[in-house]
Order: sequence, then C-alpha cells, then structure tokens
Amino acid sequence: MSVQPIIQQLNKLIELHDSLLQVSKQKTEILKKNKTDALQKLLVKEQKHVQAINQIEQKRIEAVASWATTQNLDPTTVTVSTIIEEHTTGAEQKQLKEVTLQLAEQLVELRSQEDLNKQLTQQSLQFVQLSLDMMQPTMKNLNYGNNKHQSKPSAPRRSAFDSKA
Repeated sequence: MSVQPIIQQLNKLIELHDSLLQVSKQKTEILKKNKTDALQKLLVKEQKHVQAINQIEQKRIEAVASWATTQNLDPTTVTVSTIIEEHTTGAEQKQLKEVTLQLAEQLVELRSQEDLNKQLTQQSLQFVQLSLDMMQPTMKNLNYGNNKHQSKPSAPRRSAFDSKA
C-alpha cells in the first residue's frame, strides 16, 4: 500500500493550519484594536477550525494505522517519522518528508503567533486591572475629614432648638 493517503491527510492538515494561522493573525489585529465583539466572533471561527483540524488529525492517525496493518506492522508503534526513516524510499519518502516538514514549520509559526496573542491578551487584562484599581477608592479615602475626633464618642450637643423652656 502506498503512503499517498497519509500524504493527502497531511496536505489537508497543512491547509487547515494555514487557514488557522490567518485567523490567528486577524486575532492579533483585533486584540490591538481592542474590539471585543469582533474577537468573540473570531473565537467561534477559530474553534471551528480547531474542530476540523482534530477531525483530519484523526483521519491521519487512521491512515497511518491502516498503512501499518497492510505492512504487517504494529499500528500502535508506527508514526509518520518511522515510516519516513524505516519503511519508505525514493519519491514517496521525499514527498512524505517534505509534507511533514512543511506542517512542522507551519505549527512553529502558528505557535509563535498564538504566543503573541497571549501576550497581548495578558497586557490587556493588566491594563483593565490597573484601571479598576485606580477607580476603586482606598480605605484611607473613604471618610472625609479628620479621623481623630470621630473615634471618640462625644456627649450629645444641644442646640437652641433642643433646650427646654
């Protein structure tokens, strides 16, 4: 059996990761502009991409297991790397190696972009926290006036209207 089904699944993964990378770059711009409504919509889109990637990844795993079974190998121990290193030669090996390398590079770029988004989100949260801290009064400023005289209970004062005739 050929490794072409595995290569096809890897190519689909590359396409989906490329699309996810574009979504991640859009997320960076939205975070910079502080547009929360657009961010929520984009997060839904991102979640759909992740689900699609998980489905294709599952199909890739099944393709590797199917290939391993036809080659009389243990499907639980065979990976794409072992197929490249030990079980393929020539054009298939070269093609499989190129596709996996391309996917790995894309994953590194996506991770870098998501790290940037994480930092931007943390900075936004720190700014919001700082703004809230500045708006909340401190305990020292809750009461106006001199605190020394208020701590002692004083005798009730009588005004001219409270006196008995």
